[in-house]
Amino acid sequence: MKLITGATGQLGGAILKNLLQTEEATSLAALVRDTSKAEELRQAGISIRQGDYFDAASLEKAFHGISQLVLVSSNDFEDRLGQHQRVVDAAVKAGVQHILYTGVSLKNIDISPLKPLLNDHYATEAYIQASGLNYTFLQHTLYAEVIPLFLGPQVFETGVFFPVGDGKVPFVTRTDLAAAIAQLLRTKGHENKTYRMTNNQLWGFAEIAKSVSDLAGKEIPFISPEASVYEEVLRNAALPEEIIQMSLGFAAAIAHHDFEEVFPDLEQILGRAPVDLNSYLKSVY
Repeated sequence: MKLITGATGQLGGAILKNLLQTEEATSLAALVRDTSKAEELRQAGISIRQGDYFDAASLEKAFHGISQLVLVSSNDFEDRLGQHQRVVDAAVKAGVQHILYTGVSLKNIDISPLKPLLNDHYATEAYIQASGLNYTFLQHTLYAEVIPLFLGPQVFETGVFFPVGDGKVPFVTRTDLAAAIAQLLRTKGHENKTYRMTNNQLWGFAEIAKSVSDLAGKEIPFISPEASVYEEVLRNAALPEEIIQMSLGFAAAIAHHDFEEVFPDLEQILGRAPVDLNSYLKSVY
């Protein structure tokens, strides 16, 4: 059986939806904290396993009879590494044969402004390697879906206002990532490999502003302010501190050119080009 963690989330749910196109539902399992949120999956015939990243016993029970496990990284930053370690330990005890982990693709985590936020991914990979489990590391670049969050709801009035300079990112959609992960689960020969899941080209925010301008039929300017000015704007908007710090961190990393690497892995797995940024923005705006 194949088990997907975070199954009621966007990426986990999309992976299961892809697998259902070719797999019997009885061969699939979903790990959820709240089973009441998994009724749609249950009705599809998927086995619902209740488990919590903070409860090692629940994880070991949930992983019983599972051969392949997709660990969708936790978005809860309270002891995130500890959460992942409990999943790995439970997988070993339950006899899981192969774990696939969704990490991050960065040039060099050690000098990245995002090290405090994202180093858990690399520590998790090291822990998985030390566990003796067969693994596949899926190092994701930034989701295209974060772009509207960075641009804000008033982008057509205020323009693209983001302190990223000329930094670029090979943005990918969750839909493409989910399709690729499902394809890896269907096929053999991926044990103990790392795949860098990026698009096949880079986009800067000046290009994003140009694309949004074309869609709007008017010029949408791109402004890259000082980080302190951007921070003040976010504070004046009364955003939560966690959101402010995360936005500043990602902006600093993009400006630092941390994401400016393109790899063919995602395109090769999909057997087609990933969705390009203009198509994604058109679907949103």
